[in-house]
Amino acid sequence: MTEFEHKHARPEHPIMDVIAERWSPYNYDPERSVERHKLLSCLEAARWAASSYNEQPWRFIVATKDSPEQFERGLGCLLEANQEWARHAPVLILTAYASKFSRNDKDNRVALHDLGLAVGNLSIEATRQGLHVHQMAGVNLSRVRAVYGIPEDHEPATAIAIGYARAQATSDELAARDSSQRQRNPLSQWVFGDKWGTTSSLL
Repeated sequence: MTEFEHKHARPEHPIMDVIAERWSPYNYDPERSVERHKLLSCLEAARWAASSYNEQPWRFIVATKDSPEQFERGLGCLLEANQEWARHAPVLILTAYASKFSRNDKDNRVALHDLGLAVGNLSIEATRQGLHVHQMAGVNLSRVRAVYGIPEDHEPATAIAIGYARAQATSDELAARDSSQRQRNPLSQWVFGDKWGTTSSLL
């Protein structure tokens, strides 16, 4: 068994290996930086995500440890619990999205959905590159807006840590999180058919 094989998904139906291998560590190797070409490939994958009217409403603020001051700015926008472990990742990304369509200035109610698609693409490409991504909701959104001067027609949203996972944990709690088996609810709990809550006959 490889070092992190226990984190691989055990799907009930065939899926791509890269999806089964994707997981979100809390423990990153602080000695390994992310190669520039790999990071650019991850961002390129996000670029080609689907979006409503091809608006591409996502915005990424990238901070790496190659620029320590820039990295600390990004790290300072995370909630304290996330700062504890994310400080060891070599790359942090703060996300935001345009809340209105550029084509008509109307509210884009699916902008956050489209941001999620872009980050999904990034996560899968990162896994293919041998990297690990951990997404975070624990972000001080008002601080992100203030620190980076985000305009009112854009909304700060989440944060992303990218790097190489390591088995050596910084605390027992984080070690337990990374050693646990991955679990998902069965399809029958959320794939409906004739009415809400009724499992689809497809299953």
